[in-house]
Amino acid sequence: MSAILASCLLALTAGLGLALARLWRGPSLPDRVVALELFATLTVGIIGLLTIAADVAELLDVAIVMALMGFMATVGFARFVERGGRGDD
Repeated sequence: MSAILASCLLALTAGLGLALARLWRGPSLPDRVVALELFATLTVGIIGLLTIAADVAELLDVAIVMALMGFMATVGFARFVERGGRGDD
């Protein structure tokens, strides 16, 4: 079972790196918002895997809070972009 968890953790970490690259490069603000949402989602997945590996149920509370914060940040950025956003993109 630990080999499966390690391979899943490796895949999520690779996805996290790719999401970070998209967040860094852009090219536009909506692309960065989607990358930020993907970053938050992958982080929740990593926390979930660590919860399974460590067998600590309290980490699920951290994953839930992280998921809610990621959702609220996405809603906030979407409203910002909808209202015109920055003028330089």
